[in-house]
Amino acid sequence: MRPRTFAEFQGQTHLLGEGRALRVMIETARPASMILWGPPGSGKTTLARLFAEATGVRFVPFSAVTEGIARVREIIAEAEVRLQAGEPSTLLFCDEIHRFNKAQQDAFLPHVEAGTIVLVGATTENPSFEIVRPLLSRAPVYVLQPLTDDDVQAIVRQALGDAERGLGALELNIDGEVLAQLARQADGDARRALGVLEGAALIAGPGGTVDLRVLKEALQHRFAAYDKGGEAHYNLISALHKAVRGSDADGALYWLARMLDAGEDALYIARRLVRMASEDIGLADPQALEVTLAARDAFHFLGAPEGELALAEATVYLALAPKSNRVYRAWKAARTAAREYPAAEVPMHIRNAPTGLMKDLGYGKGYRYDPDTPEGVAPQAYLPEPLEGTRFYEPGRFGFEKTLAERIAWFNRRRAEARAREGDPGLG
Repeated sequence: MRPRTFAEFQGQTHLLGEGRALRVMIETARPASMILWGPPGSGKTTLARLFAEATGVRFVPFSAVTEGIARVREIIAEAEVRLQAGEPSTLLFCDEIHRFNKAQQDAFLPHVEAGTIVLVGATTENPSFEIVRPLLSRAPVYVLQPLTDDDVQAIVRQALGDAERGLGALELNIDGEVLAQLARQADGDARRALGVLEGAALIAGPGGTVDLRVLKEALQHRFAAYDKGGEAHYNLISALHKAVRGSDADGALYWLARMLDAGEDALYIARRLVRMASEDIGLADPQALEVTLAARDAFHFLGAPEGELALAEATVYLALAPKSNRVYRAWKAARTAAREYPAAEVPMHIRNAPTGLMKDLGYGKGYRYDPDTPEGVAPQAYLPEPLEGTRFYEPGRFGFEKTLAERIAWFNRRRAEARAREGDPGLG
């Protein structure tokens, strides 16, 4: 059921609509190298085939999974011969181009630049990470989206009505509800939809009815498209983190469930939850760190699936906790100051003095033990001279940090009173 014309092609209107770059290339018959990035079953191979036919070039398919650079050289040599003979140029379609290493991808560069071949690379992985930069500069990236449910339904209807290439001769019966469910379960993948339809047709038989029971049997288990080391991994953990940060417990639970169902390492998620407790909540709710550490320990103790509930509990707690990144910001500022003043001397009064010589040199001289002072706060400085008076931590207005702000104000007030009482205009 691979589309033979653009009229049969479903989806990707953002690339093929009026005035779009690919549409203009097709209408003007001016082929150019490109990278097609999109999920499985979104039409990358079909689009490359139709593009070659519409622009009048020879289509030569190649898979980076099953073939190597030797085959690429053969194709390029044949392309050069055809060009010298005045024949149409060659569109080299490299499927799974991300499987090639840097040196192998670099081999395309001179031939793309010289116009010997038109390179169309297809990949399911983010080209920013998988395709070498010189190639990206010569072959712009076009992003294919997962097919919509309407697109998938249209493809399924084409297969049901086509007696020559599809399942039309079986005269199957399928109502709108089942068709909508099939499209939804396909996750935007036309190949998956057609594979499930074929399985359902086998179960139902000629003239049979594809109902929800048959569809469920044909679907078996629906696996999520997920790569622990790929973009989906980072997109989903980013979604979880941002849902927690945005105080959306439902969104956070959904992304947590998506990651766990896809087989993500639960302890990796637990580590990220601990990071969220420190980065996004901090001292607005100090208990958040305890909750996440307890969830990590609970999962480690119980394992899956029982331990997953502890992660869910921690996720909801974090999402609904007051948020503050003030400690995160204070730590960054302190690290910056430490790097700008790496040799600032420790004030003499707070130096350690374990020997008589060090005491004679003034180490520890003048140090006041705060609990022994009437105010409970000694009028002395704890930062090196170049940083005196610097404030790294400024509490926020929410949760426990309101109390911390009051404490800081109280300490500052008591310290000022002590200085005034002792007639000390400085910081000690």
